[in-house]
Amino acid sequence: MKFDVLQILGAVLVVIGGQGAIRLLIDHDNTGLLGGLGAPFTVTLITYLTAVLFGVILAGWAHDRAKALGRRK
Repeated sequence: MKFDVLQILGAVLVVIGGQGAIRLLIDHDNTGLLGGLGAPFTVTLITYLTAVLFGVILAGWAHDRAKALGRRK
C-alpha cells in the first residue's frame, strides 16, 4: 500500500510540474502555482522541471519496490 501511494504521489508531481513548465514556456508571465514566490522565469522553470524529475524518480522507485515484493508484474 505504501508503494502505491508513493507511485501516485510521483505521478502527481510529474503532472503538476509538466503542466506548469509547459504553461510557463508558452506564456512567460503565467507562473501558475509558483506565482506567489515572485521568482524570475528561470528559477520558476527549473523548479517545475525539478518537480518532474523527482516525480519520475519517485514513481519509478516505488514501482520497482512494489515489483520486487510481487505486487506488480
